[in-house]
Parts: sequence; structure tokens; C-alpha cells
Amino acid sequence: MNILLKALSVALFPLAAMAQGLDGSDQLIVVTSKSWDDIQGTAQRYERHGQTFRKFEAPFAVVLGKNGMGWGKGLLDIEQPEGPVKQEGDGKAPAGMFKLGTAFGYAPSADTRLPYLALTPTIECVDDSQSTRYNELVDGAVVDKGWNSSERMRRSDELYRQGIVIQHNTPATPAAGSCIFFHIWRGPSAPTRGCTAMDPANIAQLFDWLDPGKSPVLVQLPEAQYEQLREHWKLPKR
Repeated sequence: MNILLKALSVALFPLAAMAQGLDGSDQLIVVTSKSWDDIQGTAQRYERHGQTFRKFEAPFAVVLGKNGMGWGKGLLDIEQPEGPVKQEGDGKAPAGMFKLGTAFGYAPSADTRLPYLALTPTIECVDDSQSTRYNELVDGAVVDKGWNSSERMRRSDELYRQGIVIQHNTPATPAAGSCIFFHIWRGPSAPTRGCTAMDPANIAQLFDWLDPGKSPVLVQLPEAQYEQLREHWKLPKR
């Protein structure tokens, strides 16, 4: 990293925040794309060995938002970032570093160590920025409906047959983006509305591999930003 890029990364990402990024995490998923606007990317899994992360098995293809990526709200506080910033409804997948939350799916149970939510027809993800339930998965049959817009999670297609919550904008800031998941893709060239999607076999691999006891983390960035920040975020070589 040259001096200019190093100075820029220090200015944008305070050192105090950097230190806590991957500390305590033993599993890492890195998703990179060629540019901010690219709708396709590559995912690589890593496992910690001592002080370093080593690649785990082969990389796989993913698709991103229909408008690429924008800086999201995750583990590290990004101040005055260069590049787009994610907003509600912008069709961008979030860039940054994020924890992973519950797994979900159409089956009543799943073979995974992640907490699992079986999706019923009444479960919704609230995308109404004015609601106190914004960016939450809720059961509309048991919760007072205080929102005007939401996404039904039990779909008529296969996209959410298996998925995992990406903890972007948690706790929620109004209009910063909501309902971001790993889920099954429509195909290798069909973008999402802001999620990161993949082949069903790769979602199944994540269900099997991810262990909440190892504090898994997702890092999702365009390639240039990944290289710019790799040293300060203590990220492995791609």
C-alpha cells in the first residue's frame, strides 16, 4: 500500500475501530467485485489459524445488487467514505464488514449450527423506514402491524428456500437500508435488489460450515477498496 492510500484509509477508518474488526472472529467470508457498479462477485471462505486467516476450500460466484455496492452500516464506523453510500431502495448491496445473523428457510428445521427461523406465510421483513420495526424480521400474525411496507419472506419462488441474515444497519438507522441477506440466486447473471445471492449448493455449504461460536464475519468490498484497506482491517490476501 502506498503512503497516499495508507493515509486515506487511516482518515476514513479510525484506528480504534479497525482494531476491533476481526478480533475474536475465526471464520471469515470475503466477497469482492471488480468495481462499485459490478453486479457479479466472488466469495472466498477463510478460517483462522493462530494470527492468520487461511483459505477454506474453493471460491464461488455470487451476484450482488442491480446497482452494485455502496458503503453500508456494519462493524466499522466509516467516516466520510469515498464512493457510494447505501440507502433504502437503492438496489445496492452493502460494502463493509458485517456480522452474520440467523439462518432461515422454508423447511421446518435445518441442519445448521446457526440459529434457524422457519419461514411461515406471515413472517415479514419490515422495510418501512418510519416503523419502529424497520429492518426486523417479524411475524405479522402476532405483532401489531405498525408499518406500511414489508417483504413477505415465504415466497412463491426458491430464492429464500435457504438464506442467512447479513447484519447490515443493525441497530437500524432510518433509510440506511434493510432486509439484507445471503440467499439463492435466480441465476449467475441475475442481480438482486441489494442482497448477495448464490447457487443453492453454496448456500447449503454455508449452512453446514458457519459456526456462531466462531463469530463469523462477512467482508464485502470492491477489489480496489479491499486492497486499500487490507492492512488496516487485518484482512488476508485474496
